[in-house]
Amino acid sequence: MRTELLDYELPTELVAERPPPRRDDGRLLVLAAGSCEHRRVRELVELVPEGALLVLNDTRVLPARLRGARSSGGKAEFLLLRRLQDGEHDQLWTALARPAKKLGPGERVTVGALRATVLARGDGGEVSLRLQSPLGVSEELGRVGRVPLPPYIAREDDADDRERYQTIYARNEGSAAAPTAGLHLSEELLAAFAARGVERAQVTLHVGLGTFRPVTSDDLDDHEMHGEWFQLDDSVARAIESARARECPVVAVGTTVVRALESARDADRPGHVRACSGETRLLIQPGFSFSVTDSLLTNFHQPRSTLLALVSAFAGLERVREAYRTALEERYRFLSYGDAMWIPRRAS
Repeated sequence: MRTELLDYELPTELVAERPPPRRDDGRLLVLAAGSCEHRRVRELVELVPEGALLVLNDTRVLPARLRGARSSGGKAEFLLLRRLQDGEHDQLWTALARPAKKLGPGERVTVGALRATVLARGDGGEVSLRLQSPLGVSEELGRVGRVPLPPYIAREDDADDRERYQTIYARNEGSAAAPTAGLHLSEELLAAFAARGVERAQVTLHVGLGTFRPVTSDDLDDHEMHGEWFQLDDSVARAIESARARECPVVAVGTTVVRALESARDADRPGHVRACSGETRLLIQPGFSFSVTDSLLTNFHQPRSTLLALVSAFAGLERVREAYRTALEERYRFLSYGDAMWIPRRAS
């Protein structure tokens, strides 16, 4: 599709700099048939049918932003993307580097008790990186690593972000960005779902370049999706099979869950998944045939992004364009810490 169809003007003042005081207190635009309704996230419990299956992404955000001093002088910054080799005192990573052109192979950067050595440099600012520390790499990352807030949040991260830029059910560390739809879910809201018989399942997809790299091509077909690691185990496959048996919808909390579910689809049984793990490069855009996902909770996404393409594929391009026009007029808050949209059923 033409990328320009995903474009819109997003005023800077509508980009949420901080989350709402309560996780479930954000506004919720409900994409109902032929209209938009305005609710609160905490009212989602009234909108999700009894017996539905709520699928969450349990990835945990790394303290992935490192800022340090170069051995040759000057400052450097890395955004850790994926751990390639683990070890207590020595680890290999892929990362984004800045200033990329000055961080060639052999360059060393010191961050606290961490020593980062650039091993190789690729296109687009990506590097292979060795992290070493006599105190333990993971322990030192927890001490000196910063919360990787997206660049459109125009402030430094602080202590509050350590909690709020993380879902309450995060457990498998590995993401360079939060699965932001899940940031809206509170303990109280999850308890209310459980009281109504809504079931839960958890997949893991570590958010990386595949999710947040901007689209620069004029045609989305020409956009390169970077791989992101995901895992879906037998318990999820069984939970989806149970939901199908009781004719209840599978609800994805966020676009990363959609990508995991649709990457694991069972070709022999539409609507079902196979337990699997690996790398997904799935690019979902209008024309995609969904198999597993029935309903979607999602945030408002950046213009010209693969996330907006996915939502447009799910709900219909014109329907989503109208919903975004409404959200802009009603002064909804956009992007990672912003408000949410509920799409109760995908476009037919």
